[in-house]
Amino acid sequence: MTTPHQSIWADLQGVAFEQAYIDAGGVCTRYLHAGRKGKPALIFIHGTGGHAEAYLRNLEAHGRELDVYALDMLGHGYTAKPDHDYIMPRYVEHLRGFMDALGLQRASLSGESLGGWVASHFAVNHPQRVDKLVLNTASGDKVNHEALARLRELSIAAVEDPSWERLKGRLEWLMYDKSLVHDDLVGSRPQIYAQPSMKQAIHHILAMHTPEARQAYAITSEQWRAIAAPTLVLWTDHDPTATVEAGQRLADVIPGAKFVVMKNCGHWPQFEDAETFNRIHIDFLLNG
Repeated sequence: MTTPHQSIWADLQGVAFEQAYIDAGGVCTRYLHAGRKGKPALIFIHGTGGHAEAYLRNLEAHGRELDVYALDMLGHGYTAKPDHDYIMPRYVEHLRGFMDALGLQRASLSGESLGGWVASHFAVNHPQRVDKLVLNTASGDKVNHEALARLRELSIAAVEDPSWERLKGRLEWLMYDKSLVHDDLVGSRPQIYAQPSMKQAIHHILAMHTPEARQAYAITSEQWRAIAAPTLVLWTDHDPTATVEAGQRLADVIPGAKFVVMKNCGHWPQFEDAETFNRIHIDFLLNG
């Protein structure tokens, strides 16, 4: 029996959305957009080595109620790749420039992995600009040395040799159910990773993924406790970077934070179980 073809774009069939570029503080920045201007704004922020397509399965559902953006972070995807390390202050500055360029005075931020760390720092430094905060298997001050080393190894290998098998392995690391890494998902990455600028950029990207950087840019307990935005800490039972207990500890230190664990998912719950993620996520954003 022939397996039906699976497309990462299938979730956007019949959906009004756009791919666009904008100057975000001097950085040409690519993003996907759905929903209507004037609705409450939401920005999805992907993880290390990722790009806006991480949220293709979430744009339609969120776009019914919100003004939704998924960006390629500084140095990632098709966003410009300046020749310097992408350390936390630069990610925060880039996100602020992105919001300024779009005329968004406030937005909810939903960050996965590195994106969650960036969103947290933004909420600490620019609290007046954050409506609600979602930390999705967020990285930060927790240090899993084996996971850090594996992520660096897979990321560098995928850029140095963006072969099908290497890119597939990089994506399978994100998933609990490896069968979800279908050909079209793998096929979305070769052109991105084969950009000549990526060979230099991947080392700038991985500057945040050392024990030293984790310590230097760790958010303090006082800063976590000072986060004013209503916060959802969304974790999974098979995250390769941290245990459920690590997610619970994070939720415990943020005042009033809601903690939810999605079952049978790895590091990309918004993709692995989009239906459950969308339901939980939208309910939080609309109702708190």
